[in-house]
This record gives sequence, C-alpha cells and structure tokens, in this order.
Amino acid sequence: MTSLKQKIAIIGTVGLPAKYGGFETLAEHLVDNMSDEYDITVYCSGKKYVQADRQPKYKNARLVYLPLDANGIQSIPYDSWSIIHALFYADVLLILGVAGAWMLPFVKFFTNKKIIISIDGIEWKRNKWSRPAKWYLWWAEKMAVKYSHIDISDNESIQDYTAVRYGTLSRIIEYGADHTMTVPVQTSLKTSYPFLGLPYAFKVCRIEPENNVDIVLSAFAKLPKHRLVIIGNWNNSDYGKNLKKMYSSFNHIFLLDPIYDQSTLDMIRGNAFLYIHGHSAGGTNPSLVEAMYLGLPIFSYGVTYNRTTTENKARYFYNEEELINLINNTQIAEVKSIGNTMKEIAYRRYTWKTIADKYRALIREVLVSEPKSSITPSVTLLPAGELLKRELYHLHFQKLFFQK
Repeated sequence: MTSLKQKIAIIGTVGLPAKYGGFETLAEHLVDNMSDEYDITVYCSGKKYVQADRQPKYKNARLVYLPLDANGIQSIPYDSWSIIHALFYADVLLILGVAGAWMLPFVKFFTNKKIIISIDGIEWKRNKWSRPAKWYLWWAEKMAVKYSHIDISDNESIQDYTAVRYGTLSRIIEYGADHTMTVPVQTSLKTSYPFLGLPYAFKVCRIEPENNVDIVLSAFAKLPKHRLVIIGNWNNSDYGKNLKKMYSSFNHIFLLDPIYDQSTLDMIRGNAFLYIHGHSAGGTNPSLVEAMYLGLPIFSYGVTYNRTTTENKARYFYNEEELINLINNTQIAEVKSIGNTMKEIAYRRYTWKTIADKYRALIREVLVSEPKSSITPSVTLLPAGELLKRELYHLHFQKLFFQK
C-alpha cells in the first residue's frame, strides 16, 4: 500500500545514525520527532558509511547512499545528486547547507517541489575555504535564499545579515542540545584521562584558525595552575599538527583526538569546570549549546553570533590577554552563576522537541505558502555610530558592500 504521508527528503548530511556533526544530529532528531507524521528519506555518504555499516532504514526513515563525500568540494555533487534523486518522489526538499544551491532555480521553475534550506552560518567567510570555494559559496548562498520557498538561519545575527543582504526574512531555528548527558566520572578511565575528578577547562572543535585554538592554547600555556582539555582533529591540517607539536609537552594541557563514543565525550565535557568557546564564524554552534545545556560556565569569543546564542550573559574575549584576565579575575561564585544562567537559556531555547516543532511548522507552511515577500530592514537606515552603540556594527560593512 502506498503511503499517504507527505514525503520529506533531508539533503546535505553525512547520514544516519548521527556520528559526524551538527546537521546529522539535527536529522536524527527530526526523524525521531516527525517520522510518525511524514515519510522521511535521509541521504547518506557512501564514503563514510561503508557497505557493512549500511542499512535501508533507520528509526522509520529511509536511507539512500551516494558514493561521494558529503564534506569539502565533493559536497557540491553530493548535494546536487541528492536533489535530483529527491525530485522523483519528495513533496518537500529540506536542504541543510548551500553546496547544491546552484540547482534551485531549475527546481523552483520547472517543478512543484517545495524547498526549505538552512544556510547554516555564513559559510563563505570561513578561513578553511580557498578563494574560488569562497566565491562559489558566496554565490550559492544568494541562490539558496532567492530560490527557496523558506530559508532558515540558526541565529538572529544571521537573520540580520540575510535581511540586509537579500531583503528577505529568514526563519530562525537553532539546534537542540538535550541529547547530551552528565555522566559520572568512571574511575577506570582516570588512567587514560588523568584530569578527570580535577578542575579543568574544556573545548571541543575542529582544529581550524577560525576557532581560535591558537589563542586559547597560548593563553593557557601562561596559566600552569589551570588545566585545559581540547578534543579535536589535530592531524587534519598543518595548523593542527603544529599546535599539537608546540603544546603537547605542557603537563596541564591535554590535546585529545576526536572521541566518537558519546558516553565518554559526555563524561569529559560534563565534568568540566569551564567551557572555552573560540568559534569566530558561523551561527548557533552545536558544541556551544550542548555545553550550555550541561550547565557549564561559558567563556566565549565575543563575536555577535556567540553573544546572541548566550543572550549576552556569558563572558567574552577577543585575544589572549582578555582570556587570561577572565580566568584570573572571575570569582568562583560568578563562574557558577554563569553556568546556571547558560543552563536556563538552553532549557528554554535549545531542546530537540522545540526545534522539531519549528521545523514541523515550516513544513506545514511551505506546502501552502505564497512566494517570499521583500522587506526593508530598518537597521539599514541607522548611521554607523548608532550601529556601533547597539553592537551591530558588523552590519555596517554588509550595507556598504551589498547595497553598492
């Protein structure tokens, strides 16, 4: 019997079960919360899920494997192939990321498929991309917003950016964090992780310049009484290899390779005294909201995206000296208070039921929606001095650049 459920294709993730990143975790929780109502298909990378690990379904979602990598330059053909395949059956294409956005004008003009796209952060600004890749992502972002029926930003600051650049109103949906757990310290693991049971600061991220790992390490190298644990892909770049070589000899600094066992990761993260968030690009970062949900105090790089995620109630730094000053001069009672505030925000905003409900509402809307309407954000009328006073000066440069 043919299913009467409307068919949703989730495009742009590495695949399920989730073990590679934020989009995959999002896809898994959308399947958990929406598969009773919708017939969901998730596209998966055959480069990551080898034949022995593949399964036709996962938690009531159909899985389709493509023989490409979902990340890097291969994400363009990977997402494009996924879009073409989904046109044969799906009612709604939920596309996570802009890599395949060059196809959207053709999809919109020659089919009746509905397109919801999450542009993620401002991907073309990331330092990891080459100049040609940045140009393509810059252009693809424009295609994504212009030719989708609904576009999603994961942060109010990204919504401001798209409003100024494109004159449209993006929908804000962040990430959930309630899949994280506080796991008690296991005595048997103290040999492998000797910092467990002691106060330590923690950070988990891709080891890239935009995450300011060098600033964090340089600061803690000057703070021998304060332990630091960082989990990341140190061997994926010269930047990571050089940092690991430079700081591995410090007895109070622990540089760990990626940990894919969720329980072990949750134990190390959940028992930290402090979370250091160095990301300078993107929108709402999953690792940040996960740390908030666990009630960890946050010392964050002070860009507008992070301030928005934490409702400007964490503590912020822009350089090594400011981070050292925060660590040396923030009282323990204040640190604990920050952690309680972060937890309250996360419980209010960053749960997967809340996130899934927002996606469900957008799917219902897109099936009956009219074309996007244009808007003129009032912020474009403010002088540079007023933007600076309101901590929105980053929009001044976007006005100058995009309105030429």
